Amino acid sequence: MLKKDNFFKSYFINSNKYYNNLIKTKKVFNSFVLDLNNFKIPLLETYDKSYKFDFSKTIIKKFSKYKNIVVIGMGGSILGTKSIYSFLRKKIKKNFFFFDNLDSNLHLEFAKIKNIKNSCFIVVSKSGNTLETITNLNIIFSRIMLKNKLIFITEIADNSLMAIANKYNAEIIEHKEFIGGRYSVLSESGMLPAALMGLEVNRFKNLKILIKSKNFVSSLIHNVTSIYTLNTQGINNSVILNYDSSLNDLGFWYQQLVAESLAKKGKGITPLLSFGPKDHHSLLQLYLDGPKNKFFTFFNSSKKENNYKVGGEGITNSMKFLKNKSLEFVINAQCNATKNIFKLKKIPFRQITFNKKNEEELGEIFTFFVLETILLARLMNINPFDQPAIEQVKIETKKFLR
Repeated sequence: MLKKDNFFKSYFINSNKYYNNLIKTKKVFNSFVLDLNNFKIPLLETYDKSYKFDFSKTIIKKFSKYKNIVVIGMGGSILGTKSIYSFLRKKIKKNFFFFDNLDSNLHLEFAKIKNIKNSCFIVVSKSGNTLETITNLNIIFSRIMLKNKLIFITEIADNSLMAIANKYNAEIIEHKEFIGGRYSVLSESGMLPAALMGLEVNRFKNLKILIKSKNFVSSLIHNVTSIYTLNTQGINNSVILNYDSSLNDLGFWYQQLVAESLAKKGKGITPLLSFGPKDHHSLLQLYLDGPKNKFFTFFNSSKKENNYKVGGEGITNSMKFLKNKSLEFVINAQCNATKNIFKLKKIPFRQITFNKKNEEELGEIFTFFVLETILLARLMNINPFDQPAIEQVKIETKKFLR
């Protein structure tokens, strides 16, 4: 996973500003732990095994009979579930389909699902009034009957989803009011789908253990200090450079978490996703020789899920070094070469390598990024739990639709 000495290894040597910020970060962390222990950050209760879910084993058993599971939601209501499905796909025997945008192509792909009768639907919206979610759900309603095949995860309130749920005899799972969508991955929003994937949901949730781990806490504090110091220097573009496609959705989850949590009062960090080695042929020139306003997080897995090898039939003498190399070996060579050049050019980066690809490892990185974001917000003196600017767009959109 992630270690402090892999993060900007020599970037902050002899930096007084960094060490002053390290002292500041440690104070912020200690204050955060006090708040955590005094239950002043209730949403983080979902990150530990002690949290009690608002769904029963009976519901899991009832819906586990379906082969296809369709999840409808937007943003934080669905990105965490997609991350889990992509990351642990090898362990999951069911087929999941995601409506995470308004896109006619999604409906065309959905129409290709075989044996649609063997499908159930999970609809997630904290407010119960998310425009895109209601739109997608009603387009599906216009084509097939969903009665007794629906699970709605929403606040227990007077909202559109509650009205639809009562009409169609849907199972209603409460979305706690104190849990924001982008922080909800280890709550009912992400863990009910994970349970239907056949995963062990409590294995994701180890906050109390992690917060007492010297290695985890040291890594967290040094990473937060590094990012905060870079941000004060105008280096505020956070690029995830990913070399394993099963981690793409984790990158999108991180993107929302950072963008919505930290972009306040003219401050913020811009999270960007990039995919290697494909982007070596488009964006790498910018990263190496463009504006020095970016820091990088390399995503990779120690063992990828393929056994493909380069044959010798089409190999010329000039490329014979490729013969019998595995695809994984070629990808890792490109990743390692990029990191070496970053070091030479003193471009700040960290490396996150996933070794086990299991529930604990994914839960740890969810927890790490959430705590990293909350601590950065405290250092930046902003509220990481709201997103006031977005409401203006929602109001303006409804003017066009009415």
